[in-house]
Amino acid sequence: MNKVAFIGAGNMARAIIIGLVNSGVTPSDIIVSNPSEPKRLALAEEFGVLQTSDNTKAATFADIIVLSVKPHFISDVCQHLAQQCDISSKLFVSVAAGRTVEQIQTALLCNAPVVRVMPNTPSQLGLGMSGLFASPEVNDEHKAASAKLMSAVGKIIWLDEERKINDIIAVAGSAPAYFFLFMEAMETQAKLLGFSDEDSRMLVQQTALGAAQMVAHNDVPISTLRNNVTSKGGTTHAAIEQFKADGIEKMVANAMNAAINRAEEKAK
Repeated sequence: MNKVAFIGAGNMARAIIIGLVNSGVTPSDIIVSNPSEPKRLALAEEFGVLQTSDNTKAATFADIIVLSVKPHFISDVCQHLAQQCDISSKLFVSVAAGRTVEQIQTALLCNAPVVRVMPNTPSQLGLGMSGLFASPEVNDEHKAASAKLMSAVGKIIWLDEERKINDIIAVAGSAPAYFFLFMEAMETQAKLLGFSDEDSRMLVQQTALGAAQMVAHNDVPISTLRNNVTSKGGTTHAAIEQFKADGIEKMVANAMNAAINRAEEKAK
């Protein structure tokens, strides 16, 4: 694995670092730069990675620079790096939502190879789903390195168009919250049915976990799994028909399209 610098020490940087170290990457090949000393020191002490407050030092050290700062800091960070160090041989991997390849390259003052990544929060458990888009300057070696980086925290797919990043936001990036909302509604109803707070939580989370594992471990359409649980005229059938009558398909489509539209607005 090439040497990697993380500019920013937030939750996603931490998740990727954990994944890399657990997959066998040498901690001394990883450096974290962050203005907040406690965050970077915590990563250094827990995982043995290097740390610094100097973005230039981190970028000079690394072959791959992971931009994991908040989106509104991206331009300033990239401009500073371009002015302070030689970035001609660096690969930039951005996990910042809403910042296009063009915007990043403009800030870098050159057409550097850039891979945009849209991960999701289950990456913190190594169960993430990420979409990756490569700029034309990204070669096969860069793609392999980027794939290894993000595969350390879950599954990945490559996108052939940058605009598909916004679709990934709707299908995976924002999607954990959809499931959380559904689980919240079920938990609330379980409590109204008389179950304790603890039992309501356990009933919902274990059922959701089991359902997800059944999808992951059965190579059949999800609709088949649903039908296998749904006896004609039975209790599950009654619940499913009520969902359909209340318009669940349209509700989900509208919500996902709203996420895409908002992502497109933010990119502008």
